[in-house]
Amino acid sequence: MTDLRRVSVDEVLERVEAALVARLDRATVVRKRRSVGAGTERGTWVRIERRGLDRIGIQGGDGTPSAEALRGIAKPAWLAGVAWRDEAEPVMWRADETEWLPSAPVGSAVVAEAPELSPDWWAGLNVSLDALAGQHTNRIATPDTETITQDLVTQTIRQVFPAVNTTVGEWRPAHADLNWANVTAPEFCVFDWEDWGMAPRGLDAATLWAASLAVPALADRVRAERSGDFASRDGKLMTLFVAAKILGPYAHPEDPRREGACAVAEQMVRDLQAA
Repeated sequence: MTDLRRVSVDEVLERVEAALVARLDRATVVRKRRSVGAGTERGTWVRIERRGLDRIGIQGGDGTPSAEALRGIAKPAWLAGVAWRDEAEPVMWRADETEWLPSAPVGSAVVAEAPELSPDWWAGLNVSLDALAGQHTNRIATPDTETITQDLVTQTIRQVFPAVNTTVGEWRPAHADLNWANVTAPEFCVFDWEDWGMAPRGLDAATLWAASLAVPALADRVRAERSGDFASRDGKLMTLFVAAKILGPYAHPEDPRREGACAVAEQMVRDLQAA
């Protein structure tokens, strides 16, 4: 898989500039594994994603513009977009221009130190996640760019926790990539909506919890703030779903999140087996 941090993206940036009629500030470029972002001279932000055609699934690759219809959620407004198929590889490129973020991202996807977050920040998180869960969509979420299905949930969980009934009962809209690199502080905002769609209840809460496990107090705070999700049967399944990715056969053996993930997952298994 191509890592955009390690290859030239100059031609891609130039193509986006021409399509959006905007100059990208090269000093602001942020490069990630499968996306590149940069500010423009008109005070907006452009995110460019590279996604394999086999990862688009039934919903297409228009997560950010489709999220514009969502209400009651603190997120940057979508302004414009452009997409094209790569000429050499089975890959889709998409660039979306949005409003500038109200604050800086909290940190990397997985944090090693506790961020300073106010009560207002946590209230903003809860209001937005509750508002999202109450809406409707035909999209299916794609956490880690994989379309989430009952089969995916079952396969992922049972590779680590084989003795669990993995049947999902409740599906709700989810951001599907809720980590510390996709939320801002001190003012709360959630961005990067490429993967949003229907998912088992609790996916977002469990994903943010997993991204917090290297800081036990932060992980506990996430569980306390989203206690309703974690107490639900599907929330417990999603806890095992994300924990399996940390503890599974392809996980990093020195991941600092392993101990915390294992302890909570063992309790979730007991709870689900007793239900």
